[in-house]
Amino acid sequence: MNRETALKSIHENVKNENLIKHMLATEAIMRALARRFKENEDEWGLAGLLHDIDIDLTNADMKIHGKPGAEMAKQLGASDAVSHAILVHNQMLGEPCVSLMDKALFCTDPLTGLITAAALVRPDKKLASVEAKSIRKRFKEERFAAGANREQIAKCSEIGLELDDFIALGLDAMKGVAADLGL
Repeated sequence: MNRETALKSIHENVKNENLIKHMLATEAIMRALARRFKENEDEWGLAGLLHDIDIDLTNADMKIHGKPGAEMAKQLGASDAVSHAILVHNQMLGEPCVSLMDKALFCTDPLTGLITAAALVRPDKKLASVEAKSIRKRFKEERFAAGANREQIAKCSEIGLELDDFIALGLDAMKGVAADLGL
């Protein structure tokens, strides 16, 4: 499976452009994490890119979100590891994160929202003007980007990263695709 096939399927299955941008941001961070851990960058990137492909199909029903997505990824040719990471990124399914990729996707998913919110409150609404220390400061504000689950982000410790390092890595990765994100 290649990225172009994944993107085509995403555009066929996901109508919300902001969700597609979230998926692109997740892909960027997952690729950066794969480089950091000397893992397969393409495979990790696909897990990030495809993780929410079923959101319209499931009507965002978190009781099932991830199950159809994992199957869709498999049908597109994704590996079992990618399919499993997609399945377990939704903790409401009750499936445990086992692999490093599983755990990375789980904590990366909400980080994109926190970083995006940090950019959107800037006067220029650009990632270029956001610093990791300002995101870290906002991390403590429960009302800021309230949908970005802090406990889930903090699980970065389970992949061997300190929170500050994880935020900095995520911000740098998203800055690398800022044009695609409109930020």
